[in-house]
Parts: sequence; C-alpha cells; structure tokens
Amino acid sequence: MRFSPSPSSRYSLLFRFLLFLPASVQLALAASRTSPPTGAVVVRAGTTTSGEFATITEALDSFPDSTSSQSLFIYPGTYTEQVDITRTGPLTIYGYTTDTTTYTSNSATITFNSPASTAGSDDASGTLRIHKDNFSMYNVNVKNTFGPGVQAIALSQYGSQVGFYGCGFYGYQDTLYANEGTQVYLKGYIEGGIDFIFGREGSAYFGGNTIGVLAEGGSITASGRETDDSGSYVFHQNTVVLGTGAPTTVSGTYYFGRPWSDFAKVIFESTTLDVAPNPALWSLWDGEADSIDNVLNADYNTTGPGASNLERASWATELTSASEAAEYSISSAVGSDWEDWVDVSYFV
Repeated sequence: MRFSPSPSSRYSLLFRFLLFLPASVQLALAASRTSPPTGAVVVRAGTTTSGEFATITEALDSFPDSTSSQSLFIYPGTYTEQVDITRTGPLTIYGYTTDTTTYTSNSATITFNSPASTAGSDDASGTLRIHKDNFSMYNVNVKNTFGPGVQAIALSQYGSQVGFYGCGFYGYQDTLYANEGTQVYLKGYIEGGIDFIFGREGSAYFGGNTIGVLAEGGSITASGRETDDSGSYVFHQNTVVLGTGAPTTVSGTYYFGRPWSDFAKVIFESTTLDVAPNPALWSLWDGEADSIDNVLNADYNTTGPGASNLERASWATELTSASEAAEYSISSAVGSDWEDWVDVSYFV
C-alpha cells in the first residue's frame, strides 16, 4: 500500500524544501506586488486618472466610516504628508514592491518633518498615526526626517490587532511609538538613535527585522510600562546593524534599552549583532538606580560578531535555556489568539 502524505505533511515537506533552496533560487521565487489587489483603492503620485488619488489622505477620506473591510494600494513615490488613520472597519495598505518578503524593495514612502516640540505631543508629531484596531500594512516605508534634537515620531501606534509586514520605519529620536494595543512588526526595518522603539501600554512582537542604530550611547528601546500588567516587548531573531550614515563610533556604545518606567519588560531572543553594543547591553534611565526595582531586561542566545565579551548590567537577566526563553513568545506578547489576525506567512 503506497503512503500518501496528509495535506499538512505535504505543506511541511514543501516548507523544508523551500527553506534549503539556495538564496538565488529563493529570490527567484519571491512574490511581487506591482498592481493593485482586487477592490483596492489606488494612490499614485501626480495622478490625473479618474478613480485614483494623488495622496494617501485623499484616498482614506474616500472610504466610508463603517465596519466594512477596505484596502489601499500605493504606487511608487514619495508622499509628503501626515497620515492619521481612524476609520472603524478593517483596513489594509499595500505598497508597490518586487519582493513582498522583505523591506529592501519597498518603493512607496510616506514622509513628514515634524518634531514633538512643535506638534505638541509625541503622537501629534507622527508621520503615520494609527488610531484604530484591525489594521495591516505591507511594504511601505515611513519616515520622520526631523533628525536629532527632540522626539520626532515616524509611526504612532494606538490600535490592537495591528500588523506591519516588510515595512521600514526611519527616524532618530523616538522613531516607533508602540504606545497602546497589540501589534506585530515582521521582516521589516527599524532605524533610530535614541529610545527609538518606545511606549507605555503597548504589547508588541518584533520578528525577523533589521534594526539600524544611529547614535553613540543610544538605546534601541525605552519601555514605559507603569504597572505589573501583561504588556511587554518581545524581540525574536532580529539583526542589529549600523544605521544609514551612522558613524563607526556607534559600535561598542549603544544599548538594547533603558527602562522609562519601573515595570519595563523587554526581551531580546536569538539576536544577531553585526555591530557591537555596550557590553552591559542595558542602561539606566538618567542614572536612576531605583528605576529598575521591577524591571525585566532579558536576552537569550545573543550571537554574531558583535556579541563577544558581553558583561551584562547587574539587574539584567540572561536566559540560558530554550525553555526559559519559550516563556516569552508572540503569545506572551500579543495574546494566544495571534494566529487569528497575524499574517503567519511573515512569522519568525
């Protein structure tokens, strides 16, 4: 009797086959998204075509504020505007790309130049502001071009069940404001210099991203968790590199994070360090030792050319076994129902 594999077994075999293909072959198999999905509203820079929109804001304004699902497709270009998304129903934004599996071929960029000192708050300075649940975005770059000096947010995120896939986020101080809700960031790029992934009540999972560091002595994260709740930032299989134009003197000086509040909870797992951090890995908030009374700053299986000679801060935790690390996962970060709303094809 001939064995016939089940559908799940066939999927597993196919996945393993694809996983071990040469990189050049995998690239050839990469999917592209160069035309709008069926039903998507189109944004195209400079368009005069009826039914298309020249700005993202105009396209968003065309949607009904209802519970209906909507989608938007952005053609290549730089869109200089501040985008605030508040509609009730589910929304998906797609960016033009020749390779959906990575941020490196992204061709649509939303950019704005706004410091919090002028805008009035961190949130108000955001180039892209998400104030809604059930939102997904694929292969779009988001930038706040203000640069050093004060907080200037690229993404301000307040929604739950929000996913960013193959997206790029660029700023300097406080690039990514993961402030509220459940959210995932998968196979993208996040760049900044000071406290550039931060927030108070957000629960976030970061998987398979490239993280670009820009500033000497800067911190990747600043968790402002103020109570002993379930919130955390979990980082899994990310790679840390020098950011665009960063001086080589950044090497050996940056930190995984510093606790913004007493209950900061940040875990880095299986991180590859292409550029060396400060050996302590974690820093105090303005030197205040009492800021670590209830803090969890942890790492597991930190490797790469920059991972030698680490001497972790006294309050930091090095997880030494896979079972310890398994306690901090996508489920612990954003909930056991994550498969109901996360695009699992990007999951790392």
